[in-house]
Amino acid sequence: MLYQPTDPPDNLSDGLSQIDERRQVSGIRIIGGRHRGRRLTTPRDRSIRPTAERTREALFNILDHAGRVKDARFLDLFCGTGAVGIEAFSRGAGEVWLIDESIELARINVDALGNPSTLHLRRLDARRLGRPPCPFDVIFLDPPYRSGLAGEVLAALDASWLAADALIIVELGAKEELETPPGFTLQEDRRHGAARMLFFRPGSDASAPI
Repeated sequence: MLYQPTDPPDNLSDGLSQIDERRQVSGIRIIGGRHRGRRLTTPRDRSIRPTAERTREALFNILDHAGRVKDARFLDLFCGTGAVGIEAFSRGAGEVWLIDESIELARINVDALGNPSTLHLRRLDARRLGRPPCPFDVIFLDPPYRSGLAGEVLAALDASWLAADALIIVELGAKEELETPPGFTLQEDRRHGAARMLFFRPGSDASAPI
C-alpha cells in the first residue's frame, strides 16, 4: 500500500488566521546554504519552541561534516516552525518532510520559499505515522521538552521509515533523560546550552560513524 498524504482540514484557513494574529518575523534565521540569512516566522507567544539558532548551527556542523545533508531524505518530526527541515533544504537535502500535528507556521515559512516541490508538509501524530513516503536517511525529533514523547515515538517508529544507514537525532532539554530504545544504539550525546542532542543509529554497532 502506497503512502497516502492527508488532505488539509477544512478549518485550515481559520487556523492560519489565528496564527496570523500572533505570528512575528523573529530573529531566528536560516544559518547556511542557498537561503542563508532568511528570517522565519515564529509565534509571539511560547506555544512553539523552535530549536535555538546556536543548537541548529552545531547540529548542521556535525551533519555537514559527516556528509549527511547533501541529497539526503530528511524528516523533521515535531517540526513546529519547520526551522530544522528548512535548514536541511537550504543546505541541499534532496527531499525534506515536515511533520507535526500543527503545521500552520511551518506552512507559512514553506510558502515564503515559494513552496518548493522537494519540501513537503504533513499534519500527522508522530505516534501514529502509518506508512512512510520514503525511507529517511536522517530523522530529527524535537518533541516538547519533558513530554516523554521521544521514547514513545522511537519505540513506535516502524523500520520502513529508516534507510539502511539512517541517523536519528533527538533534541531534549539539557537535563532530560532518555533510555536507548530497543533496536537502536546511541552514537553521540552532546549538550548545547539548554538543549541535549542524542544521535542514534538502528542496530547494535556503537563503533559506526555518524
